[in-house]
Amino acid sequence: MDLRILEIASHTDNNKIIEDFTHKSKHKNPLCGDEMEIRLIIKDDVIKDMGYQCKSCVYCQASVSLLSRKIKNISIEEIKIFITHGEKLFDDVKVNIDKRWKDFKEIFIKKNLDRKECLLLPLRTILKAIKK
Repeated sequence: MDLRILEIASHTDNNKIIEDFTHKSKHKNPLCGDEMEIRLIIKDDVIKDMGYQCKSCVYCQASVSLLSRKIKNISIEEIKIFITHGEKLFDDVKVNIDKRWKDFKEIFIKKNLDRKECLLLPLRTILKAIKK
């Protein structure tokens, strides 16, 4: 187990239920059974707050923890761009992502390829929530 994954996952400030959410999504990884629910407060196409609940592995928890800390005060359009590029970080291709997302380069790596679906579950859950 990568200690960096454990360290990132330990930041659980946004593991909370937001009652006055504007957008919400639940998603399940069919491969391993990880489950995630994300609630967002969006105003003027900008994410103001995010809360998450999950029953998942530490890889998924690390990814959602990192996402929840980076996503606030970001436009929906910028998040969509990151998600598109984020999926490519596992490949051996150069991906240009905004510096705010650089921490994802530490965990979305070839070494964690077997956990790709776990790591991407939070991004896919956010995308599902903002498309509604």
